[in-house]
Amino acid sequence: MKTLIEIHVLQNFAPSNLNRDDTGAPKDAFFGGSRRARISSQCLKRAVRQHFSLKKDDGFFSSDELAVRTKRVYHAIADILKEKRDRAEALSKAETALSYVKLNSAEGGKTQYLLFLGQKEIATLAKTIDQYWDQIVSSENDSGEEGKKKKKSKKAAAGDAPKQVKDRIDDIFNGGKAVDVALFGRMLADMPEKNQNAACQVAHAISTHSVEREFDFYTAVDDLKPEDTAGADMMGTVEFNSACFYRYSVVDWEKLVANLQSDTELAAKGLRAFLEGFVVAEPTGKQNTFAAHNPPELVAVSVRLNGAPRNLANAFEVPVRVNRDESLTRKSAEKLVEKAKALKDAFGGDGKTFVLNLIGAEVTGFGEKAENLKDLLDKSLAAMKE
Repeated sequence: MKTLIEIHVLQNFAPSNLNRDDTGAPKDAFFGGSRRARISSQCLKRAVRQHFSLKKDDGFFSSDELAVRTKRVYHAIADILKEKRDRAEALSKAETALSYVKLNSAEGGKTQYLLFLGQKEIATLAKTIDQYWDQIVSSENDSGEEGKKKKKSKKAAAGDAPKQVKDRIDDIFNGGKAVDVALFGRMLADMPEKNQNAACQVAHAISTHSVEREFDFYTAVDDLKPEDTAGADMMGTVEFNSACFYRYSVVDWEKLVANLQSDTELAAKGLRAFLEGFVVAEPTGKQNTFAAHNPPELVAVSVRLNGAPRNLANAFEVPVRVNRDESLTRKSAEKLVEKAKALKDAFGGDGKTFVLNLIGAEVTGFGEKAENLKDLLDKSLAAMKE
């Protein structure tokens, strides 16, 4: 049996620039023939991962249950070993040990690309390096040029590794039962067999309606400027928009459990934190300028069995338009419900849907009412375990 947990969110943000492109403008996309505001899936996932960090601070997660994305793994290992080993030596040993599995260093004592590693993986790497300290030998050779050293290739470095040490290090890269690695997956370019396919898919958020970019012209005055001098000392423009976004994500429950090495309790905890984070976590772009802290107005969680995922974005293929005194978010919600019911009538499917509705939209036939976010999460997790 395949169990999918889908979450649909309608969130109307006040004027803001939550997710910028390379020019500093709010990201957008063409959908249904018109320009829509957009927030990238990467931005949304980053916000959820930051929410996980807050949950760790609150004691919901332990450090071992989460991961870090970093190029500074050597430094993290040296920090763990600081009470036992000289830091400079520990950094060198960490570089050498990881080169045994083809993860070589770049300039500045960093890895060549970002590694998404569970905290447990990093801690176990440090423990293993300490255990095999004398067997981990530098993979550098004298080049004969002014005393400089030349690093061996990844293949050569791996070939020189003591087999026992190499096998032990290779075994460590199993995801470390980190919830965020299990949900979002990872790619290790030099160790493709250690890649982890994501249990979760997150769509780019798009506005339910057409948008046009707007510009804020700002000026700033020097507080110490002489009183007889007129004019601003700095000026410029900031682009922004305001949009009601449709956000969607789906989690494959069986894949999440498999990624977490069959730990169903941790998987349920991770799923609850993900659903909560997807609702409450916000992108942080330009928030000091706009303070667009606008919680979702409608959230629906569907627990579906033996079916295909259903992104409901096509409810807004024709951009939503409203008349005076009509609510854009409410009308978007009604379009969403209409599309969901049409797809269910056409394709069927088993499961339950729970709806948190703050805008009084007509959602009859869509799902069971939830009183608040906690109630929504409780009911969704209970339905999943049935």
